[in-house]
Amino acid sequence: MIRRQDTDDYLSLFLNNTPLLDVRAPVEFDKGHLPGAINAPLMNDDERHLVGICYKEQGQSKAIELGHQLVQGDIKAQRLEAWKHFCTQHPDGYLYCFRGGLRSNLSRQWIAQAGINYPLVEGGYKAMRRFLIDQLEQQIANETFYILSGRTGTGKTRVLNTLPNPVDLEGLANHRGSSFGRQVTPQPTQINFENQLAVAMLHARHQRGGPIYLEDESRLVGCCALPISLRERMAAAPLVVLDRPMAGRVDIIRQDYVDNMLTDYTNLDGPQAGWLNFSDYLLSALDRIRKRLGGERHQQLRSVMESALAQQAENGSSDGHNAWIQSLLEHYYDPMYDYQLARKPGTVIMHGGPDAIAQWAKHAHPHIS
Repeated sequence: MIRRQDTDDYLSLFLNNTPLLDVRAPVEFDKGHLPGAINAPLMNDDERHLVGICYKEQGQSKAIELGHQLVQGDIKAQRLEAWKHFCTQHPDGYLYCFRGGLRSNLSRQWIAQAGINYPLVEGGYKAMRRFLIDQLEQQIANETFYILSGRTGTGKTRVLNTLPNPVDLEGLANHRGSSFGRQVTPQPTQINFENQLAVAMLHARHQRGGPIYLEDESRLVGCCALPISLRERMAAAPLVVLDRPMAGRVDIIRQDYVDNMLTDYTNLDGPQAGWLNFSDYLLSALDRIRKRLGGERHQQLRSVMESALAQQAENGSSDGHNAWIQSLLEHYYDPMYDYQLARKPGTVIMHGGPDAIAQWAKHAHPHIS
């Protein structure tokens, strides 16, 4: 068997979605890791903590000795088995630790003793993270961006993903970017969001090419903050404004925030708990914008929402939600959007429905069939 060499070709790793085995402790992995990486640690959090104390007090050799004492016998066999399984499932992958030093080399050595030669990423997570940060800033400074804008409920994310070279910021943040925007699964950490964004930008540049389409977003997408430099570029970028009639917008909001969310909560928590959590999700989202709505309007909308939920619980129909959705669009989201659009420095270069925008984008990118 030809032995694969270690690599520092970070661009190739990310463009090819190369499987990555992260042997850092879970606490390090949870704080920040690379898209698609699998955590199978050499040491767990407690063991890493003890070795770290030993390193500070007695030096590297004693710390290594303690590490071997903590990870031996059945513990070592279990961790080696996890690595062997990964290597067998992903013969084209690589392993890494934080700096590409002791932990990754020791892991590779143990894997080699089991008869598998598996390469590592030189420089480890730290070097790959630095690469992504630098590449992201370079792309933000040099790429051409088009911003897909439009009122709430026009289906911007749906249209965005039909365009020639999209980067879905809401998908990366796992949040729809509004009071109602949270998903049933948690958002990534800020570091993981930045890592995913950088990799998505690399794919947009090297595998698709041309201007990058982004959805119009505020500084925060849920709890994930866009890089300041990207916000500045987006604010000045040309705007493509999506239109859709009110009835279609109400349908989209009901599908995304009522029908689909109920399905997601039910799949996650079961029918009974799922319904309760779904109901709490809707009511809590409305409550979060109470001050901006004003007390009287908030209470009116909450009453309509509660009636819609009661009707849905009784007969399964979500049609009762249309009333509060349309009122919220007309009296809250639309005035806010119109105000914000008037203050944007970017020029509107296209204004139309989904089909018109798709045709415009196709002609703007003649290499796209």
